[in-house]
Amino acid sequence: MMIRYTIWRLLIFVVVLLVLFAVGFRSWALLILSALISLVVSFFALSGAREQFAEQVDRKVSERRARVEAFRNADDDDLDEDE
Repeated sequence: MMIRYTIWRLLIFVVVLLVLFAVGFRSWALLILSALISLVVSFFALSGAREQFAEQVDRKVSERRARVEAFRNADDDDLDEDE
């Protein structure tokens, strides 16, 4: 999911860059303006993909925390049995 989101962000940047180049921007302002415009466009156009990615990350973090907690509980149980 992250790779697809990144590819879309880069594609939006390149399209904006090409449009601004065709309009006549040729200096360092071309890159800065392209970055700013593509940031705004990506923010709105890719909001669904960004939310899906955030949910995926949140789910993985929750699963990892659950595994760590299960490991801690199992380790605590082992310590209690040794006493």
